[in-house]
Amino acid sequence: MPAKTFSDGEMVMGRWPGSNLYYEVQVTGYNKSTQLYAVKYKDGTELDLKESDVKPLNYFRMRKAHSRSSSRQRSRSRSRSRSPARTQAPKRSNSRGRETKKPMQKEEVQKEDVPALKFVHQMLQENSTSSKPTSVINYKEAEEENSAKNTYRIVEHKIRKEIVTDQLDLPYNLRTKKQEKNVVELETKDDHLYIKKQAVQTQEREFGGRIGVFFIMFLLPFTVILLLLMCAEDDASIQSFPPPVPTLQMLWSSNALGVFVLWFLFQALLYLLPIGKVVEGVPLANGKKLKYRINAFYAFVLCAAALGAALYNEVNLSYIYSSQLQLAISAILFSVLLSIYLYVRSWRVPADELAEGGNSGSFIYDFFIGRELNPRIRNFDLKFFCELRPGLMGWVVINLGSLFAEMEMQGREAPSLAMILVNSFQLLYVIDALWNETAILTTMDIVHDGFGFMLTFGDLVWVPFVYSLQAFYLVNHPNELSWPVALAIIALNTVGYIIFRGANSQKNAFRRNPHDPKLAHLNIIPTAAGKSLIVSGWWGFVRHPNYLGDLIMALAWSLPCGFNHIIPYFYVIYFTCLLIHREARDERQCRKKYGVAWNKYCQQVRYRIFPYIY
Repeated sequence: MPAKTFSDGEMVMGRWPGSNLYYEVQVTGYNKSTQLYAVKYKDGTELDLKESDVKPLNYFRMRKAHSRSSSRQRSRSRSRSRSPARTQAPKRSNSRGRETKKPMQKEEVQKEDVPALKFVHQMLQENSTSSKPTSVINYKEAEEENSAKNTYRIVEHKIRKEIVTDQLDLPYNLRTKKQEKNVVELETKDDHLYIKKQAVQTQEREFGGRIGVFFIMFLLPFTVILLLLMCAEDDASIQSFPPPVPTLQMLWSSNALGVFVLWFLFQALLYLLPIGKVVEGVPLANGKKLKYRINAFYAFVLCAAALGAALYNEVNLSYIYSSQLQLAISAILFSVLLSIYLYVRSWRVPADELAEGGNSGSFIYDFFIGRELNPRIRNFDLKFFCELRPGLMGWVVINLGSLFAEMEMQGREAPSLAMILVNSFQLLYVIDALWNETAILTTMDIVHDGFGFMLTFGDLVWVPFVYSLQAFYLVNHPNELSWPVALAIIALNTVGYIIFRGANSQKNAFRRNPHDPKLAHLNIIPTAAGKSLIVSGWWGFVRHPNYLGDLIMALAWSLPCGFNHIIPYFYVIYFTCLLIHREARDERQCRKKYGVAWNKYCQQVRYRIFPYIY
């Protein structure tokens, strides 16, 4: 039995079946009985190859060097066979005596930057320099040389088209027939390669497909309204379910709609202010990098100043509490109208700007998930704006309205300790998100998900009106806390925040610069995709330590409400289900992207979110 030539994990060149093209692959195993190597291509494709189809990484460099020397020998032999009357054409050179080289531009790859293209380009030059003057050239030789030039140009275009996908960090454009819809095609323009615009058909549907999202779109608004109605009742227990049917006057107010629209426009105005730095996001699937203005924290400071001025002028913020149900319904209506606009405009954008998960062909599913990845009105990024601004800052304002309503309705000169803890914990969370605004640019919401009803409703309705449920509950259901209990809750929230912030900071710093000396102590696992997985620090504790910290903080937010009713703990229950679902979603994406490396990571880090439990 022949000995095994290549070891597991070794990077080699593997031939694509049915072609003469070789790609860089990683050896993942060897079957002694069949004598086949299991390899993994950079696009995630796994195949079994014969040993004759696997070459060392330096194999083609050696072949290229040999071809160059052979070419020079053929050129010299042709020159010796010419008669003394034939002269050789001078070699072409730049007017300045050196070769000029254009700088690399975004979304393009120059042929001089690819070693294989250098070789083909050199062959074209050698062929052109060895041509004879037209007055004495032999027609047969001229025909052969023109044929050779055309052959080299075809090879050059073919190599350039194959290699550029690796240069742009994109999947290879050779896949199995099942994956042909995901192929990234390229086009040549002005001697450069660009990504050809084409739509990527959605293959996998989440949330139960179109039937599941249809029911979710009705269930979410109904849940928000039901929670607010139950919290407003004197008895907020499950035994009093369902609450009395509200009147139309309780549900709708044109003034509430006007207040919500003005709040949205005020936040949009703050977003457009020319303050803060401009940063680039991570490369998207089409190779582009979008620019974002980072000024959310400055906008929050201006909002705080505006609220201070309102309080100084004796504006009654308890109006927010008394109109919270009407404000929530106004936000629901606004999010539906915005989602319709986003869906309609998505049919007018280039195909390469569509989200991979929102182009299924089903109206209901695509409307919910979102077709367009990053909808923009000139430089105004709608998704990035809604992620942090109206909803997250609105959450703080709603909490503040509940605080003043508690003082007014319970005749207090100062808010209760429980209300202060809830407002303080959640204010810290919001300020942290706004201060670390750049971190959101690497999240799945920005990079992967389209902007449709799911994110629109979540940002504008679910976050401000469900996350503020604890403060809303305490207005009608006061809970007096002792200082020892309060200190224990503060300690729990502090632990959760340390885990949450430490894990996110470590991840974002590594994504920005894996070679940062501050991260040199981290152990990593290299992947075939060219990236690395952190296997120590917070990310060696559990696979999603940021989720663990988030859940600990969520529990700390609910504990000040006591244990009389389960309604204040709805957020913890919902958030646990959400993060477990998101973790499973991340797991599928990472396993598909990193393959064998992700399996090794899971072997070393066994628990997903909760250590020793899950």
